[in-house]
Amino acid sequence: MKKPVQRTTVPGPKALEWISRDAKILSPSLPREYPLVAVRGNGQWIEDIDGNEYLDFTSGIAVCNTGHCHPKIVEAIQRQAANLIHMCGSDFYHLPMIRFAERLAAITPGDFEKRVLLANSGAEAVEAGFKLARWHSGRDKAIAFLGAFHGRTMGALSLTASKAVQRKGFSSFVPGIHHVPYAHCYRCAFRLTYPACDFECIRFIEAHLFRTILPAEEVAVIVIEPIQGEGGYVVPPAGYHERLKRLAETYGILYMTDEIQSGMGRTGKLFAMEHFGVAADIVTMAKGIASGMPLSALVARAEVMNWTRGAHGSTYGGNPIACEAAIASLDVIQSGLIDNARVLGERLRAGLDALASRYECMGDVRGLGLMQAVEFVDDRIRKNPDKTLRDAVLQGCFQKGLLLLSCGESVIRFCPPLIVSAGDIDVALDIYESVLKSLRS
Repeated sequence: MKKPVQRTTVPGPKALEWISRDAKILSPSLPREYPLVAVRGNGQWIEDIDGNEYLDFTSGIAVCNTGHCHPKIVEAIQRQAANLIHMCGSDFYHLPMIRFAERLAAITPGDFEKRVLLANSGAEAVEAGFKLARWHSGRDKAIAFLGAFHGRTMGALSLTASKAVQRKGFSSFVPGIHHVPYAHCYRCAFRLTYPACDFECIRFIEAHLFRTILPAEEVAVIVIEPIQGEGGYVVPPAGYHERLKRLAETYGILYMTDEIQSGMGRTGKLFAMEHFGVAADIVTMAKGIASGMPLSALVARAEVMNWTRGAHGSTYGGNPIACEAAIASLDVIQSGLIDNARVLGERLRAGLDALASRYECMGDVRGLGLMQAVEFVDDRIRKNPDKTLRDAVLQGCFQKGLLLLSCGESVIRFCPPLIVSAGDIDVALDIYESVLKSLRS
């Protein structure tokens, strides 16, 4: 069973040198989690510039679902780079773009004809989906959700409601977007943990929002994450998406799901929406789609993607190398990693649940597959968020060679590559508990 290796203090002297250089030249807006200077990745392992090795339970923020530098992905990139590095898919045709779009349309949920638009990032895919919804419907309003993260470009940021710092100083935003609570009663919108949903949040939209300030016939789209990511890995209850989609259909509103973090096998199914049995009209995806290459996609019902020539495009979207990497990624993911995510996700969840029974500061454990999270509280009765403890646990795990990420107000997320082993899960849980134990004592 391999364990993290520390050859220097963390961060080491070389890392500190490069961090100093970074501070003088890179944008101060970049929200670095901790002082990791990575130089090499292999599977579920990262090596920093000082030779320290870390067990990576971040997957590059749920990007490297096949692990770092998977040999089949590397081979696909190298092969394509020797033939054609770039051809603008907005102006010309190339084979990898067509092949990947056909593959993606075939596997995206929904037994109907689909069309595909390829872009470079999750935010770009969201922007495109938002534009498409307005074009197709002829309407200009949208419903999004508190806690949502859809990106940092202006349209995507207008839909985002995760952290005030992400929006501060950038108004005015795209008008007509209304944010509502996600998967819990609107009266409990600011409670830390999420009680069993009684669907009051959905009734609120129809009974109050549509009757007071938002005419339903002006709403183009409902934009929602199947499982809320940056907002805290919040899993909605059974029936939630079904009822919300039914509401959308009643008023001719499009249903757009953001699978950017939850897709590509992470939850134990290829797409998270498969857990809820709902096929969206528009789906955005990125992150795990191409194992680290810049690629994203918008997949929509063919009758919805009816915009005209020149209405949208991208110079680099659908780059030949990125498309070949994506095809290889799908091959790897569909060859057994989805089942691995489900089985190992159950092992990770069982381990976290066992720890939560012993440590009262773990107020909630939630997630699906290898998309799991722990919410930290300072009082199990009042359930006050404990961001200070969360941050201390995060840094302590980094010091001991385990890479984790924050999300929500006081949440740590566990999103390892889908190639992770049972031994890796056990090592991660041991490190996590050792840090928690030392902090609580």
